[in-house]
Amino acid sequence: MERRSFLKNSALAAGTLSLSMPLLGSQAFGGHEKGLFELRIYHISRAANAKGLLEQYFKDALIPFLNKRKVQFAAFNDYSLEEPVKLYVMLAYPNASAYFTVQSEWFTDPDFLKASGNYNNLPASGAVYTRFETFLLEAFDEFPALSIPAEKKSLFELRIYESASEDAGRRKIMMFNREEIGLFLRVGLIPVFFGRILAGNYMPGLIYMIGFKDMADRDAAWNKFTSHEDWNEMRVRPEYADTVSNIRRIFLTPANSSQI
Repeated sequence: MERRSFLKNSALAAGTLSLSMPLLGSQAFGGHEKGLFELRIYHISRAANAKGLLEQYFKDALIPFLNKRKVQFAAFNDYSLEEPVKLYVMLAYPNASAYFTVQSEWFTDPDFLKASGNYNNLPASGAVYTRFETFLLEAFDEFPALSIPAEKKSLFELRIYESASEDAGRRKIMMFNREEIGLFLRVGLIPVFFGRILAGNYMPGLIYMIGFKDMADRDAAWNKFTSHEDWNEMRVRPEYADTVSNIRRIFLTPANSSQI
């Protein structure tokens, strides 16, 4: 059995993954094309109702614009409620062509421009963010599209793995594709996406996201993973040695505008 078929069937048997998003007509898990992801981190300004105005723009203009092009949208708040506030936004394109279509139509689509009117007319003194960071990510071979958890999740863990060299990063992605994603599914770690960083901070590196019910669910799932014999066998193999030089963990909760 091909490994991709195995992963797909394992997830279905466990009832852990929703492999498409009917509202958006998203491509099924295991499709031939790999998705392209854009992770944005908005640094919200201190203007009155800045975050609310940004999310209203998402609902009124950006989400309808993206959904017409089969681009999935998700937004997350920082679990720690740190200040200044950050808003994490994921745009999941079904393929690279969709990404460039969106870029070309961003400033020309009449319906989108009309719906964006209030947002575009905000004065500089009322800007809703100070800046936003962008990561452009290529989906992994064995997890080629955004996957919406079948059961609603209230906590998401975003992990950024940095590598000491391009080859180390390549070998870590190989580890995920060959074995680690399969083990995630077997122990109940429910992935949302995996992506290699094509552009952005922390290169060479990768970013992925896991969904949980709460922090207790998170701790139990990771304990099951780290104590599993398959993990303790694979992590000491020489081909996977020294593949990760630093790990960043960010905990998030769904924002009001999120489609997850």
